[in-house]
Amino acid sequence: MASATWSMSCLKSALPSIQPISNSSLRFSSGSSPCRLRICKPKSTSIIIQSFVGLAPLHPLLSLFSQGRCENAIDSGYRLLLRYGNQDSTSFENSFTIIDNGGRVFAMRHGRKVPKLNRPPDQRRALLRGLTTQLLKHGRIKTTKARARAVRKYVDKMVTMAKDGSLHKRRQALGFIYEKQIVHALFAEVPERYGERNGGYTRIIRTLPRRGDNAPMAYIELV
Repeated sequence: MASATWSMSCLKSALPSIQPISNSSLRFSSGSSPCRLRICKPKSTSIIIQSFVGLAPLHPLLSLFSQGRCENAIDSGYRLLLRYGNQDSTSFENSFTIIDNGGRVFAMRHGRKVPKLNRPPDQRRALLRGLTTQLLKHGRIKTTKARARAVRKYVDKMVTMAKDGSLHKRRQALGFIYEKQIVHALFAEVPERYGERNGGYTRIIRTLPRRGDNAPMAYIELV
């Protein structure tokens, strides 16, 4: 019987690279039978994946990449996953998209249509208060179409409060509109001007796009 010399480097290169070589063992059977090579795999080869937390996406590939098990990835798609797989794939913060100015976009909105205007809540409220004040002061302003559609309901609300004319509504308007004289003039003129009209106190007229960034522009005015 001819004796054969086994080279471990040749064996490792010949074996499939799905499982690491450390998870399997090589055994040589001795006896009257010829020399045989037996590869013994462990009983449990399941990969332990981190638990699912909240709304975080459960992605086995990302968890493997985060543990550094795919170091020999050649494909560009694998490299992309390897780049972003270092982050904690099961963290709760990965379910949201955080923008530069501090705002946050949630996963599910459930029909709530609130125009963000690329601003966090405090800056968005200040912008809408300023636009409402200028529209009630001048009667007509030019702004972007998105801002005009967003400020429309606030102007209609101020006119509706002025039609009521009570002291409580006047104080609410003073807390929203920046200039005090505009509130007093609004409460004095609205009952006569819009007494017979039930809603629809403003109109939006589209105009040419803004020069530079081509943003859609519009005029918003009181009827």
